[in-house]
Amino acid sequence: MNALHHEWLALQSQHERYEALALGVKLSGFAAVVLVPDPRVTLPLLALLWLQEGVLKTFQGRLGDRLLAIEPALKSGAADAAAMQLHSDWAARRPRGLGLVAQYLKSALRPTVALPYPLLMAVSLWA
Repeated sequence: MNALHHEWLALQSQHERYEALALGVKLSGFAAVVLVPDPRVTLPLLALLWLQEGVLKTFQGRLGDRLLAIEPALKSGAADAAAMQLHSDWAARRPRGLGLVAQYLKSALRPTVALPYPLLMAVSLWA
């Protein structure tokens, strides 16, 4: 097994781990609605959890981008493809300041992330 194979296996494992962490954040939001009856506490907490999941999904997306860069090299058998370049590749393209915040917000607004939070916020207000 070459370095790209090892990198792919490690990144795929972490990519799936981020998915589990995101589910944990969603479940924490549900628990907050059930356990905290005051919407003045619950609504800001849900907003914070929503943003936190956006950050997690942004991190997961970076891993996914690298996985998508590795897979063609694995398929073609390119032995000369550079392995272990996740951070240097990302640092070369890393947005700064508002660009980074925009990435987090874009991730937070993806339907698979955003769907439960407005619903939980509405339930919090009606409970």
